[in-house]
Amino acid sequence: MDLYQKIRTLPTSPGCYLYKNAEGEVIYVGKAKNLRARVRSYFLEASQANAKTGTLMREAVDVDYITVANEHEALALENNLIKQRKPRFNILLRDDKTYPYIKLTMGDRYPKVFVTRRLKKDGSAYFGPYFPGNLAHRLVDLVHRSFLIPSCKVDLSRYHPRACLQYYIKRCLGPCVEGLTTPELYRQAIRDVQLFLEGRPGELEQRLTARMQQAAEAEQYELAARLRDQISTVHQMMDKQRIATTDNEDADVFGYHYENEMLAVNLFHMRNGKIVDRRDFFWEDLPEFEDMFQAEATEEKASDTDEAEALPRMEPDPTASAPEVGEGMPVLQHSSISEPGAAFSPSAFFSALLKQLYLDQNYVPRSVLVPVEFPDRSVLAEMLSERTGRRVEILVPQRGEKRSLVDLVSQNAKQSYDQRFRVMQPGAKAIQEALQDALTLEEPPRRIECFDISHIQGAETVASMVVWEDGAMKKSEYRKFQVRSVTGVDDFASMREIIHRRYKRLTEEKKALPSLILIDGGLGQLHAAYDALEEIGLTLQPLASIAKREEIIYVHGQENDPVVLDRRSPVLHLMQKIRDESHRFAVSYHRKRREMRDRESELLAIPGVGPRTRQRLLEHFGSVRGVKQASTDALTAVVNTATARRIRTHFDEETERSASLPVLN
Repeated sequence: MDLYQKIRTLPTSPGCYLYKNAEGEVIYVGKAKNLRARVRSYFLEASQANAKTGTLMREAVDVDYITVANEHEALALENNLIKQRKPRFNILLRDDKTYPYIKLTMGDRYPKVFVTRRLKKDGSAYFGPYFPGNLAHRLVDLVHRSFLIPSCKVDLSRYHPRACLQYYIKRCLGPCVEGLTTPELYRQAIRDVQLFLEGRPGELEQRLTARMQQAAEAEQYELAARLRDQISTVHQMMDKQRIATTDNEDADVFGYHYENEMLAVNLFHMRNGKIVDRRDFFWEDLPEFEDMFQAEATEEKASDTDEAEALPRMEPDPTASAPEVGEGMPVLQHSSISEPGAAFSPSAFFSALLKQLYLDQNYVPRSVLVPVEFPDRSVLAEMLSERTGRRVEILVPQRGEKRSLVDLVSQNAKQSYDQRFRVMQPGAKAIQEALQDALTLEEPPRRIECFDISHIQGAETVASMVVWEDGAMKKSEYRKFQVRSVTGVDDFASMREIIHRRYKRLTEEKKALPSLILIDGGLGQLHAAYDALEEIGLTLQPLASIAKREEIIYVHGQENDPVVLDRRSPVLHLMQKIRDESHRFAVSYHRKRREMRDRESELLAIPGVGPRTRQRLLEHFGSVRGVKQASTDALTAVVNTATARRIRTHFDEETERSASLPVLN
């Protein structure tokens, strides 16, 4: 059954739909009140879309669905499927950070206290979440030092012959050894910890004061001193709480800034009326999927209308002219979007983001303030209220203090955007001097040339060179290279060839060398580049590399002492910006080369497949590989049944011929 026929059999009940590509991977998950109307609406959109908006439908060859009882269940199921399958056409939460809780293992013989990020129904008491994340670790450390609850991983279900060092330095009651403490004293300490973590300092102070006086009267001065220190700790915590404002409201406030197809989102956590922490989220690959956000905002209307009225035909119209991106698509604007014409829907974006953030959380604040309205707001608020057992509001303030707070967070999102994507520079001269000091260069660098290699399993290996000069990227000086002398996967040899070609030509033409050569990679790529420079005779040329994951900078000649910069350092931001630009330029060139290779494909050798059919197949399946892996039923979505069988037979015979070839040792 092809995709069109399958869509006609979809039910009209609520549920979730899953689009799949030719490889069987889930590439998009959505929810709907009416599955059939919602899925069919994609074909009306695809018939009018250009290459960007039609990317999903060109790759989709199958659709699955799951029916549920109501829209609430569809919302929850959609969130779970997105997190499980991670489809690339959905908005994915890139920051999977979860805030920590403090766990008190009440079911144990001698309960312990430690930090955890997972909540389980195991009889333990959980306190939190804590903002910022290190607060939980600081509190647990305070509990260990003040209340002497053990921090070790020793099995306390049985006694051990001797205590560890923590007991002897008076940081533990010693429940691991029989006779060092009693169950009554330990339970008393655990009760104090509970009061401390539950935020009941008044009752805890009374208990500690009474016990301190009893210990002093019994001339147990060491115990009395320890209790006095615990009372002092409680006082310090109470003083910190008094800093909070009189509003005493728990709220999460969102703001965003979108520009140049990149997005920064800020989330401020307010607890007891005080901003206690913030989170930054960034998306840098929105261009490929931004029109999907538009579709989310418009398809809901299509699903609520009559099926025949909304979608009068099923077959896409190849003669229809494709509108420009955003044409006929309402785009919600916000003061923090600096490009009014940008094809980006904040409404659909925040709908997806809030579902992924809150549906699985144990704690949700009473108020969530967002900058834009979105379709699922009331349904999501109802679900969160049901899950938490209290009213949760998702508000879109238009004026007053709450609107001012949203604007404040949006301004911070603008700052985050600048720091992440623009590299907020103290000044060209200042950052050049800082870079000189960090890399121990002889003079402040005026020009940096950065190189990167791109390929897939050694195929179509290319390289890029980008140029930073006097504080800005100089695109007119960018260069692209095809790797000629290397076959297979060998990044080191590829880097050696490109560096040799580039700087041999500069020396022959007697042109100026850059202040610094930057390599995208680690020590292997750095040494390969130096080998090429040494062969030319440029042994004094400043050379460095930046590793992707560790973000460590290696300077040639100082490899044993790599440069590790603070993640907020403007120098690191500059190096990352240059490196990322080099990577982007290399990948885009590699993709172009691959597309050119695919266009000259073997599809034309198949009877019945001409240039136009070949183009339709490549647009639908994405590549020749996608066509090879497609089944006969999937191929019938583009060509007739006879041609689909000939294509399938051609590639099956090719596979058999490859399997029959002898293995050469």
